[in-house]
Amino acid sequence: MIKAEDWKWYGQPGHFICGRWCRFHLATEIGEYFISTVGEYVHPRHSGASEADEMEWLKENWPGEDIGWDRKYETMVFKIIGRCETPECGCGMPEVGGENIDMRGCNSAKEAREDHMALCSIWANK
Repeated sequence: MIKAEDWKWYGQPGHFICGRWCRFHLATEIGEYFISTVGEYVHPRHSGASEADEMEWLKENWPGEDIGWDRKYETMVFKIIGRCETPECGCGMPEVGGENIDMRGCNSAKEAREDHMALCSIWANK
């Protein structure tokens, strides 16, 4: 079992090719596993490079676009295969393979946070 105080948290999205456009993201390293949650996806075409335009679009489309079938948020678990070693970055963020080994999808930030924490607990006990 890996204790919660030994988990490592990261501030950037940990998966999803369009993750940089997700407004919600949690990323946690637990031993050899990486748990990543993303959601509230707003593709740049909705912003017109303007925060005001993006917010106007979001008023009618909250919480953003689907990121998978019938879901606005998803949490995935991956096996860590390496780490970011870019000297200019220095983040040390885990690199993962393409296959997720566990996953949950949902449609609210509350559920996404709960799913993230539940999967963290499950995989900390593996």
